[in-house]
Amino acid sequence: MRIAELRSDQPDFAARLRQLLAREQPQDRRLESAVADIIAQVRRDRDTALTRLTEKFDARPVAAADELIVPTAQITAALSNLPPAIDAALRAAAARIEDYHRRELHELQSSWQFAHADGSRLGQRVTPLRRVGIYVPGGRAAYPSSALMTAIPAAVAGVEEIIMAVPAPGGQINPAVLAAAAIAGARRIFTIGGAQAVAALAYGTETVPAVDKIVGPGNRYVAEAKRQVFGKVGIDTIAGPSEVVIICDRHANSDWA
Repeated sequence: MRIAELRSDQPDFAARLRQLLAREQPQDRRLESAVADIIAQVRRDRDTALTRLTEKFDARPVAAADELIVPTAQITAALSNLPPAIDAALRAAAARIEDYHRRELHELQSSWQFAHADGSRLGQRVTPLRRVGIYVPGGRAAYPSSALMTAIPAAVAGVEEIIMAVPAPGGQINPAVLAAAAIAGARRIFTIGGAQAVAALAYGTETVPAVDKIVGPGNRYVAEAKRQVFGKVGIDTIAGPSEVVIICDRHANSDWA
């Protein structure tokens, strides 16, 4: 494999850098258009669009939108049947995450007010959001950690209702993700993913209620959807792709690298 190298002292450096940075622009425009279309479908057709898009992207038949709701019994069973080591790991992680955010709540999120001599009062009132939607990736891998790290801060803040959206390709969802959601305080879970999940959480459907804020990582469709619905709802951030640097010498196994 040959790795391209750009050097700032080369005369064609600026041109090569511009070419590299411009490489994704046409793809980004196609992505933006595709996501906008998905959001428009969900806003227009609501549950019908959710079932149609879930069948298309997750390769699973969905006869009715209520099939996208994870039954409480399934969540309870996932928590009850966890292997002891995984159960202990999830609960230890949850306790540490909660401890951190309770300190954050105490230090940074307090309400306060004061009175001026003329009788006017100024201050800051901090109140929890009513409903938050958390997105947990569930495609090629399972991320129970994402359920913990997004739901627990909302629970600590006092959010009244935490809703989780997680894709279930082929109708399969990892039990550890369900268990983590239960431990963290998410009581309503929908097996929807991608831009359609973000659109449903932002605008609501007959089955999925609209939320006040959407948080959590996802693929580039999820990130673009969050960008497009921002303003209708709050978001945490538009996360970019994970970046990995591998440093090795000539003795390293190139297949491993």
